[in-house]
Amino acid sequence: ARQIEKLTATRPLQGVPVFIEETLAGQIVMEGGTTSDTERTWLLNLMAAMVGGLYGREKQLRSRVDHLATLYRLTSEFSGQRDLQSVLDIVARTVVEVMKAKGSIIRLLTDDRRELVVKAVHNVSPEYLNKGPVLLDDSVIDLEAFDTGKPVYVADERTDPRVLYPAQVAKEGIVSALVAPMSYKGRAEGTLRVYMGERYEFDPFEVSLLEAISAQAAAALVNARLHEEAVRAADMRHQLRLAADVQRQMIPFDPPVLPGFQFAAVYEPCFDLGGDFYDFVDLPPDNLGLAICDVSGKGVRASLLMASIRASLRAHAANIYDMSEVLTRVNRDLCRDRLTSDFATLFYGVLNYKTRCLTYANAGHPPPLLLRGGKIVSLGTGGSLIGVEESMQWPQERVMLQKNDVVLAYTDGLNEAMNFEDEAFGLERVQKALQAGAEAYDNAQAILKHILWEMRRFTGLQTPGDDLTMVAIKVL
Repeated sequence: ARQIEKLTATRPLQGVPVFIEETLAGQIVMEGGTTSDTERTWLLNLMAAMVGGLYGREKQLRSRVDHLATLYRLTSEFSGQRDLQSVLDIVARTVVEVMKAKGSIIRLLTDDRRELVVKAVHNVSPEYLNKGPVLLDDSVIDLEAFDTGKPVYVADERTDPRVLYPAQVAKEGIVSALVAPMSYKGRAEGTLRVYMGERYEFDPFEVSLLEAISAQAAAALVNARLHEEAVRAADMRHQLRLAADVQRQMIPFDPPVLPGFQFAAVYEPCFDLGGDFYDFVDLPPDNLGLAICDVSGKGVRASLLMASIRASLRAHAANIYDMSEVLTRVNRDLCRDRLTSDFATLFYGVLNYKTRCLTYANAGHPPPLLLRGGKIVSLGTGGSLIGVEESMQWPQERVMLQKNDVVLAYTDGLNEAMNFEDEAFGLERVQKALQAGAEAYDNAQAILKHILWEMRRFTGLQTPGDDLTMVAIKVL
């Protein structure tokens, strides 16, 4: 016995059969005399038991190595896969191959987390898959797996009262099963089921293997979803950039050039798509339409509403000179096809650049500022927003512009710009910036740049919360 113990500690397993053969042939002499038949039999039985144990442990070790190799291979597969269905198919197939099972099914929870639907199968018939829905509230086995976070063993699905469809199970030839939860960071994603065609008791190593595979599969599942979402988000950003390019084509790239006047404009949406717009409309004879608008909201919806209002304004302005009538018709168009939250502020005027007469109407827009001789007058004549009530009307007003006058029209992205102390830039600062800009510079574009600089100096690095649009007219 001491020699056997010494041998197992110093010689490899393959040397044991040779040692047994040498021992029996040489009739080892033990302490106390020669071996008898009984002693030789006892020694042989002892060696046989030892060798059997050694080979059993070797078999277990080889099995564990195979399991670890499987996990390593799955990890490599998962890291290289970005397609969600491919990940699930690999898991279902690999589990059957490694565990020598009859089949496997992966079910994932629906978005409302009420039902487990089949997403991947291996070696399971379509008839069994179509046996009926698996609602989470009705499936005791799946609920137990999610609650405990551990695989649930079913010795015989044909007779287990927890099984929902025992007749279909028997027809499919399923007997024992192991159901492992697929969870990632505590959130259940689905279940991985392994089926055996005979009564089978899974050993602890097989249970651990399935538990590890299901955990890896859940992580790979979440990563694949995140990748798909990232791809969709990138595509959406690309589409938004294309839409923003189209929208910017609706904004005049260069201001008009008219004798006796300078025009300048600034357009800065806070997102790719904005709800502000300004426009210049040629109106013969010797007239120029000027509009500035701020649509409720921001982003895609506001940009579509902005395009609709701009199209309506241009269509009516081309045929109607009366400012009040133009706003009335634009308002009627908006009210006919809108939601409760769809409204806009709009300032619209027509400048006769021969007579320097500006006729305008204001629909709830921040009143443009007229700077004359260092003093500021608000052009606020008008009424309520457009898009609120179809029967609304707006009065119009006329002002004769003079040499060196400056008119500033803007959206509330200017006066409502906030600094880090949640303080608004405000009308008073807008007026002071306009006065300082007009004193320092003799052209409209430089005046707008000065106002913009003052606003940014006030807000600092605070992220803009609204679109910003400004239009300036300087009388030469």
